[in-house]
Formats: sequence, C-alpha cells, structure tokens
Amino acid sequence: MDLVIATAAQGVLWGLYALGVYLTYRVLDIADLTVEGSFPLGAAVAASMLVAGYTPLTAILAACAAGCISGVVTGFFCTKLKIPALLAGILTMIGLYSINLRVMGKANLPLLQQETLFTEWNIWGLDAATNILLIGTVVVVLAILLTYWFFGTELGTAIRATGANPHMIRANGVNTDVMIVLGLLLSNGMVAICGALVAQSNGFADVGMGTGTIVIGLASVIIGEVLFGTRSFKNWLISVVLGSVVYRAVIAIVLQLGMPPNDLKLFTAILVAIALSLPLIQSKYHAMKKGAE
Repeated sequence: MDLVIATAAQGVLWGLYALGVYLTYRVLDIADLTVEGSFPLGAAVAASMLVAGYTPLTAILAACAAGCISGVVTGFFCTKLKIPALLAGILTMIGLYSINLRVMGKANLPLLQQETLFTEWNIWGLDAATNILLIGTVVVVLAILLTYWFFGTELGTAIRATGANPHMIRANGVNTDVMIVLGLLLSNGMVAICGALVAQSNGFADVGMGTGTIVIGLASVIIGEVLFGTRSFKNWLISVVLGSVVYRAVIAIVLQLGMPPNDLKLFTAILVAIALSLPLIQSKYHAMKKGAE
C-alpha cells in the first residue's frame, strides 16, 4: 500500500509537468525542449530560497516566475530571431544548465534541514507519501481548473487558435508571436512549479534532474490521450494528469518485476514509441475491422 501511495503521489506531482508539455505539444503544436531546463530551474530557485530562509510558498512563486522567464526567452528566439522552435528550446535548455549551477552554487543542494511545503502543511500528521499525494492532488486540481478557465477566455482561445490554425487567427488581427510567447511562458511556468514541488518532496535539487524529462512528459500526454480520451478540452487536461499517474505506475511495476534501474531510460523510450504509435495502430485496426465487415 505504501508503494501504491508513493507512486500515485509522484504521478500527481509530475502531472504538472505533463500539463506543461501538453500546452506546447498539443495546444501550440510546438516541440519545446526548454522544459528540460526550466524543470531543474524551478527546483534550483525553490531550493536556494528555502536554504536562504524564505517560506515554501514564496520559493514556489519565485520558481514559477523563473520558469516563465525561460519560456519568454525561448519565445523571443522563436518569434523575433526566427530560430526554429526545437533549436530555440535546445539553446535555452543549454543556457539554463549554467544558470542552475549559478543559482544553487553547486551541482546538488540538499533540503534535509529546511521546512518544505509538505512538512509545513502537514496539519493532519499524515505520513510523508500520503501528505505529498494530498497536497499534490490539490495543486494539480487547481492547475487544471485555472488552465481550463484561462483557455476559455478570449486570450486563451487565441492561443489555442494559434496552434490550430495560425493563418486564420492572423487574418483576424491577432499577433501570433505574442500568443506563442504567452503559451511558452505558461508552459514553462507550470513545469518550474513542478520542479519546485518535486525538489521539496525529494529533499534535494540537482542540476541534472531535468535530463530526459521531456520523454516522461510526452509519455504521460500520449498514454493519457489513448487510455482516457480527448472528447473535450477539460477531458484532455484530466487525461494528461491521469496519464502521468499511469506512467509512474508502469515504471513502479517493471522495477518491482526486477528491471535494472540502468535500463529505465531505454524502457521509457520504448514505452513512448509504442504510445506514439498507438493512434496509428488503432486506426489500422478499425480500418481492417471495417473492411472485414
């Protein structure tokens, strides 16, 4: 039971990361690798501020602001310098590695003696995993509600339209460059909050903790879409978070079955490849079934 709760807690926390990836990958239709830098940036900023004596909530808000700035930088590269989105994200990600080292002052910053959000808000005296699950669920539900509300506004609709049909929305007088920057800002701000929460739950921030996380985000998005559907925008947001929980559950199961931790990255890559190909497999299956009828 402890393993189930701990796995669910990590899945919920990483649901914020999946939501951030979803905003760029599906809403903006941009492959943004900035998240691999903004995730440890959020962790680095939050950890450094906690060590400096700031409150956990202040540290998380500062991490969010830092993540938003990294998204704006990538947006500037894309829109003003006309650098392809993929390369722009890589450039920002590489630059953030050095910035994260500057922020923390070293490669790893422990939080063993610091008050975190999960220790400060443990008002019911729950065990660590259950408390992380509870607080993480509250944070993710708030994130889903705010995201759903924002993308129902005129500005949010313009961002969605920019990803769906930039020529149409540009013809209606909307500045698509601004919409792209806003989308990247929101995405990386959310990912940075995830980094801050994960660092506080793990008890440390590490400069390399963002390596390969884009694969985790993509896996969560695709698994959620395939298993839980995309009937509406609200359903899509919930599916992405549930996909993160399922992904964590799959990882926990294969580790329990004896998979060496060194093979985890390979397994994740294979899992994402299978998940990405599932829509094609489904369409082929339905075509064959229809032809047989």
